[in-house]
Amino acid sequence: MNSPDACILYADDDADSRELVTVLLESHNCQVIAIESAGEALRLARAEHFDLYLIDYWMPGTSGVVLCEQLREFDQHTPVLFFSGAAFETDKKRALESGAQGYLVKPVDGDQLVTVVLRLIADSRQSRPLSATGKNPDLASPAIVFSSALAARDYTASVSVGPGPIPNKR
Repeated sequence: MNSPDACILYADDDADSRELVTVLLESHNCQVIAIESAGEALRLARAEHFDLYLIDYWMPGTSGVVLCEQLREFDQHTPVLFFSGAAFETDKKRALESGAQGYLVKPVDGDQLVTVVLRLIADSRQSRPLSATGKNPDLASPAIVFSSALAARDYTASVSVGPGPIPNKR
């Protein structure tokens, strides 16, 4: 088996969503670590390297916004994509203000989810200068809100651009 092209941490309390997204992204050569709690997501994010955090807005005990803010306290570089049924503009705004690069509203076509995930990872890798170790230390992508009408060929076709690079909460 080939090594995965990307490793994604997916936090969602809904088991069916975790299973569906895992199968979908694994079929595109991504390794997906799917967990149901924000606490477990934080533990794994501190211990392992991920190419993208995919998180739900609503989780028991906390929100995806709080999780994103906690992730940004120690990882300002890995892109965060919200994937949630929370479709209000205020939800999207809070998510982007917490440090996310994108917000995709469920339900969405599987091809659209894959396109957005792979594009955020690719953009993240391209926007980071290579260090002597070959690792990309910085991310300077604009925050983007994705609608369910997202065009698969170009994620900028139906998006709203957020405030800019990941905010530094320090």
